[in-house]
Amino acid sequence: MLHRLPSPTGDIAVLIGRVLLGVILLAHGLQKLGNGIGATATGFEKMGVPLPTVSALYATVVEVVGGALLIFGAGTVIVSLLVVLDMIGAAVFVHISKGIFAASGGWELVGVIAAAALVLAGTGAGRYSIDQALVARRSKASA
Repeated sequence: MLHRLPSPTGDIAVLIGRVLLGVILLAHGLQKLGNGIGATATGFEKMGVPLPTVSALYATVVEVVGGALLIFGAGTVIVSLLVVLDMIGAAVFVHISKGIFAASGGWELVGVIAAAALVLAGTGAGRYSIDQALVARRSKASA
């Protein structure tokens, strides 16, 4: 029974998924940054997000810095868990009350982002990543 794609196919699948997730996060974070933290905080406040300035800063940093780190596969487990928390907040405070579909403001997109980040937290960044290069380097140094 096939329980995982064979190498290198599985490694390439993780790479593609990780990079796409990183690009999506980076784009959303840059959008917040482009609008300005103040405007993002005002928008969060109107949506009922608690501590809107702190929340806007958290979301922006996690999405910009975290998205960039995911693209390169650096700090993947920690970044992924921070993304999951970001998406849980977005779902709880903004999207769940609007149903499933993103077209209606629902939780569909934040749910998929959280699920992808959770999978990355569980699997790690994969072979083609800075995380893996650091593990290989440490293994080589300790041998």
